[in-house]
Amino acid sequence: MPFGATPVPGSSRGDLVVIGGAEDKLGKRAVLADFVRRAGGEQARIAVVPTASSLGDEIVEVYAAVFAKLGAAEVYGVRPQDRAEAFDPALVAELDRATGVFMTGGNQLKLGTVVAGTPFGDALHDAHRRGVTVGGTSAGASIQSSHMVAFGPGGATAKQRMTQVAAGLGLLADCVVDQHFAQRNRYGRLLMIVSQSPQLLGIGVDEDTAAVVTTDEDGRQRLEVVGRGVVTLLDGSTMVTDAHAAKEHRPILASGVVLHALPAGSHFDLTDRTLLPAPTVGDPAEADELAVANRDLSKLARDIAADDASPSVLRRRVARRSRGARP
Repeated sequence: MPFGATPVPGSSRGDLVVIGGAEDKLGKRAVLADFVRRAGGEQARIAVVPTASSLGDEIVEVYAAVFAKLGAAEVYGVRPQDRAEAFDPALVAELDRATGVFMTGGNQLKLGTVVAGTPFGDALHDAHRRGVTVGGTSAGASIQSSHMVAFGPGGATAKQRMTQVAAGLGLLADCVVDQHFAQRNRYGRLLMIVSQSPQLLGIGVDEDTAAVVTTDEDGRQRLEVVGRGVVTLLDGSTMVTDAHAAKEHRPILASGVVLHALPAGSHFDLTDRTLLPAPTVGDPAEADELAVANRDLSKLARDIAADDASPSVLRRRVARRSRGARP
């Protein structure tokens, strides 16, 4: 199995909402609305973790206003500012009553150095395992993967040493997440990481877009794309690369990388790394018309079988019913 940890049958793990940053907070707010729905809707109790942000309480107030507008019952801030606070039992316990946890943008390296490998980080894993929806934007997206982009410039060409990688929380195993992907031209740095570690699945998430990861009862993970942009996946499982030999800052050979560009509505099996067919959503009006037609055909078949009417009578009967079915 190329992706993720060994499946846990009967798992009740919550959803992961990995947002590429700059999500809409004033218009349709499709990405944030999806997060609130998954976190419990009108019963949602959302803990906002603003550790990555350089802003003060105002960042929590922004998300509190948006989530309240979207129907959440309660929004509160939980902000460990250093590793000592991330060991504080009282602060860690604040996550116990949450149905959703949302990590803001900012500096992902700061977020990682404060919470990874602490009781607070362990509490995030526990919350996810018991069914809490865990989401994050920008830095709060990158931290969710096992390997995290710490810093580095963008660019279309993968070059040796163009970025640095640090450990993330590992909510998503065997992958690396990058955000603001198309907007900041981060294809090259994600490809560099995958070239150096071909076992990792590279996940690049555009702005105002979310890669939503769900886990079924068999422990299989699936990704759905929500929002206005694209989620780009780089699968280097069978690639050929010279990353081990490329000199400092030189372009890296990367051949045979499988690329998936997934717009909104796309579904992807992360366990098998294969594209899934999108579910078919029917038009309710069309479904009603089809139901009426099926009832008429059933009646027509019964009448013919009973031989109780001529074809002209049957045609008039069907016409009357069709007129009656119209609004």
